[in-house]
Amino acid sequence: MEKGYEHTSIQDIIDHLGGLSKGAIYHHFKSKEDILVAVTDRMASESNQALADICNRSGLSGKEKLKTIFRESINRSVQNDIFTVGPNFHNNPKLLFSLLHDTIENVAPNYISPIIRQGISDGSIKTDYPEQLAELILLAANVWMNPMIFDSSEEESRCKFMVFSQMLQGFGLDVVDREILERLQELTSIYQKSKK
Repeated sequence: MEKGYEHTSIQDIIDHLGGLSKGAIYHHFKSKEDILVAVTDRMASESNQALADICNRSGLSGKEKLKTIFRESINRSVQNDIFTVGPNFHNNPKLLFSLLHDTIENVAPNYISPIIRQGISDGSIKTDYPEQLAELILLAANVWMNPMIFDSSEEESRCKFMVFSQMLQGFGLDVVDREILERLQELTSIYQKSKK
């Protein structure tokens, strides 16, 4: 939080671990990147639990669940921290691969696809390709619109959000709104300031 990922060394991490030795750290982690991957894996686990909770809620249509996921995901309390310390994904291919892998192999099939299939059943979502739509939505939201991956400015993020919103509306999914746009711009601003 103090220095951001790019400016934090392994020694900085060790200095804040209450006396653990460098050897103890290297026994568990080969690099600073491996530490970040472990942290993001833990955060992904927490996020996936929140997705499961939304997925299992009764009384919401598939479309309402998607809207809830977008709103709750972007407003999670850890988001400011993530965008403050966020790494430059251009320098961290392992982390980028981890994000892509989790998106396609875990989140899309286990959380978003079932919601889309529910939406098809309840009439709130119209598509013949629920698995592919789940992947497309997540890749656009978590990768293409992520300023930590493409170093987007607030204006670029706004334009991407508008295209994303239009794409979803083309599927009858008016699940993102001005509040989500404003939050995305806020997170983009946090990330841009942290790079300076």
